[in-house]
Amino acid sequence: MIFWLPLLSLVAALAATALLVRLLGRHAILDRPNARSSHTEPTPRGGGIAVVAVTAAAWAYAGPSPEATVVLLLGLALAALSWIDDLRGLSVRIRFPLQAVAVVAGVFALGPKGRVFQGLLPLVPDRLLAGLAWLWFLNLFNFMDGIDGISGIEAAALGIGVALIAGDAAQGLALDGLCLAGAAAGFLVWNWPPARIFLGDVGSVPLGFWLAWLLIVLALRGHWATALLLPLYYVGDATLTLLRRLARRERVWQAHREHFYQQAARRFGTHAPVTLRIAALDVALIALSLAGERLPAARWPSVASGFVLVALLLWHFGRGEKGTVHAG
Repeated sequence: MIFWLPLLSLVAALAATALLVRLLGRHAILDRPNARSSHTEPTPRGGGIAVVAVTAAAWAYAGPSPEATVVLLLGLALAALSWIDDLRGLSVRIRFPLQAVAVVAGVFALGPKGRVFQGLLPLVPDRLLAGLAWLWFLNLFNFMDGIDGISGIEAAALGIGVALIAGDAAQGLALDGLCLAGAAAGFLVWNWPPARIFLGDVGSVPLGFWLAWLLIVLALRGHWATALLLPLYYVGDATLTLLRRLARRERVWQAHREHFYQQAARRFGTHAPVTLRIAALDVALIALSLAGERLPAARWPSVASGFVLVALLLWHFGRGEKGTVHAG
């Protein structure tokens, strides 16, 4: 199962996304360029339907635990909500509370065993802080889906990283990570610059929800350094951008083009160099995670090195930005 189910997920997502490119284009479900866009041509939106459907089917076939089943169903509910948002637009006053409800249910599904923050907090504060982090991650994953290929790369990297650390890839968390990575890779073929289809909220929101759960379960098992390192670029870019916008008293829930990766895309005039740099960083973060897990004495140095690498890439991306972006 370790080989064929993730591979089947990749092939199924590849085929399903190809079908969606035609269907969504035929029905004019398009993401049209505007002042806050990083693309220049109307492009079908909703490719996340393929990624979510394939991931859910693979997880269900693999025989999820009761808590994983709850998380799986909650992710599907968020996908349905987000698809409505993609089609009609929903107020943040509707989206955010329902996302919070899903996160609360997910936190309860974790049960009382283990501590996400490694025993530094009692159970209730531990789960409360984990829930806030979960809610933030599913939203930041959505925020960061702003240029071609970026979220497909990030989801695949996180899924592979989780699988490498979780242990027995023939079952459980590791297989879930590999199947999600396979589905993301199949979608990425169509989303690579210049993208022929976008993920849409229907994909980015449930993927952020499921990926956060994989990372939280890793932390519950004691792999806190990996849970911190793997998503570090997305967390760093989104959090620093949010803080800067809060300092300027801007409406942080509105779409914008102020993320570090968006600045870099404007400077380069194309998406691929930015996405490739993030992919290279993700590979380095996976390597640091493996080093920290295999050599306990290297755990803190690995985490520190990860922060340095992310800071350097953010600095590189934020060094001024001129020019017009052309996807590709």
